[in-house]
Amino acid sequence: MLILLAFIIVFHITSAALLFISTIDNAWWVGDNFSTDVWRMCATNTSTCVAITDEFNEYQSIQAVQAAMILSTIFCCVAFLVFILQLFRLKQGERFVLTSVIQLLSCLCVMIAASIYTDRHEELHQSHGYRMEVSKGQYGYSFVLAWIAFAFTLISGVMYLVLRKRK
Repeated sequence: MLILLAFIIVFHITSAALLFISTIDNAWWVGDNFSTDVWRMCATNTSTCVAITDEFNEYQSIQAVQAAMILSTIFCCVAFLVFILQLFRLKQGERFVLTSVIQLLSCLCVMIAASIYTDRHEELHQSHGYRMEVSKGQYGYSFVLAWIAFAFTLISGVMYLVLRKRK
């Protein structure tokens, strides 16, 4: 039981780390001489960054991605705290339903964010606010980590739903 508990905790912390990295790091869309995320666009050869503001086309889509990623990270952290509290407060044989629901909300938020970015990426990178041509890029590792975090939070949420408190 202790090994299972350690595995679940490590899995949850890994999910949270993936969410933090994918939300913060500047690699959702990359090219030869630039990288961009949901917060800013950076030129790699001059090390200058431009914040993504309302002058960019599809700024509302970017704001939706920002909000959903922040919410997913917050939900994942709250789910971990609730799990720790439930670990000491639940009676033997009860399930970690509240933790599961919060973790599945985190899963839903990261799925929404990555889906919006996937759907709107062509329009997002056609803006005149960029100082260089960013339409000829490709998805970066932060985008991939967001989808991996989706899978991890989904699996974690289901594990909490199935998990019962034992001695």
